Order: sequence, then C-alpha cells, then structure tokens
Amino acid sequence: MESIISTKNLNIQFHNKQILFDVTMNVHEGEIFGLIGPSGAGKTTLVKAIVGMEKASSGEVDVLGAKMPTLHVMNQIGYMAQSDALYVDLTAKENLDFFASLYLLKGAKKRERITYAAKLVNLTDDLNKKVSAFSGGMKRRLSLAIAVLADPDVLILDEPTVGIDPELRKSIWDELNELKNNGKCILVTTHVMDEAEKCDQLAMVREGRIIAEGTPDELSSKTETGKLEDAFLEFGRVTK
Repeated sequence: MESIISTKNLNIQFHNKQILFDVTMNVHEGEIFGLIGPSGAGKTTLVKAIVGMEKASSGEVDVLGAKMPTLHVMNQIGYMAQSDALYVDLTAKENLDFFASLYLLKGAKKRERITYAAKLVNLTDDLNKKVSAFSGGMKRRLSLAIAVLADPDVLILDEPTVGIDPELRKSIWDELNELKNNGKCILVTTHVMDEAEKCDQLAMVREGRIIAEGTPDELSSKTETGKLEDAFLEFGRVTK
C-alpha cells in the first residue's frame, strides 16, 4: 500500500517546552490508522502538524507526497478538529452550503454531497435548525459531515465520536470502513479502546512519544490478559 501520510523524526516545541519527540510513522492508502493516548499525550499537536496547522521544530511531515504545510494539499484533507468550528447563527444546511462552496462544489454535485454528509451523521431532519440550538453531540456530527463533504482522499478526525450515541457511532464506523475499502486514508485519534480495536493500525502515544505501534491484535497479544488497554499500560511502563 502507498504511504499517504508520513512523519520522520518529528519534533515540536512550544515556548521551550518539548511537545513531540522524534515521531516517525506512516499511514497508508486504504487504511484506518488510530492514534491512542490520554489527554495531553500530544495526539492533537501531531494531527495539527500533519494537517499543516503546526510547524515542525525539526523533522518532516509529508502528505500526498508534499511537505507540509502546502496549501493545495491542505485543501485536499478532510479535517475534523477536536473543537467544533461552526457558524452557530446559521442553520446546519447553511453551514454545509458554506463549506461546500469553499471546496468549490457546485450545483448537483454540491446537493449530492450535502445530502450524503447529512445522512451519514443522521442530521437530515435537522438541516434547517440553527446550530445554536444543537446539542454538543449534534455539533460533533455536523463537524464530521463537513469533514467528509468534499469526498477527500485523506480524512483526519480528532476524536470524532465524542458525545455521539452508540448506535450512531456504529453507523459512522461502518461508513469509515466503507471509505477505507474505497482507498481513503483515514487517521483517527481516540482514547476509547473499543474504537481503537476497529483500526487497522495503531500508534500508542504517551508524553509526546510513540511508545508502541502495530495492529490491535499484535499489541494485545503482548499482554497476559490479551486486552488492548493493558497493552497501553504495559508499553508505558517499558518506556519509563
């Protein structure tokens, strides 16, 4: 499989504080790659560096063969941030219409993608409601709809299912698997173990370092219990 996202010896430092330490990883075409770790581990900083929103102190980040940040590549990435960036005085449909225009979608194609994205996150019946009236979970769903709107080859989703009910979470993961099977490259951050188990590859992140990498089965098999959560604890002890 072709490597779509790659980092090599990536270091990021803010105000003399090191956030990421020599992070090297590869995410391939047709793969769901999970970054798993506690809050403050560095997952979001790593994601922002990949998207082009944070600059490396040293090392490299490449997406679709280009060194980041590169504007034309940034426009080819579907990005869902941890914090929702929505226009709350507009309706959900107006938000989708606005972002579709930014992606240069027009006419029938725009209508088709808005219909698809709204259906994916179960917001079809709420499209004409103002976002200010949405719950936190509904806002997360709308943010996810915006991320998939332009049918990007690269999807980067920072904790996409926080606040979403289990039934809808399952349908979203079913769709992510369908997108993966169609060749999309998908990077997901999570701290939920059952979601981590749905990924093809995982990187466990602790204190700005990747402490282990492999398939969920490979990582789980290295513990006495065979549980992924115990693997994270075990690898954390080994690196200290």
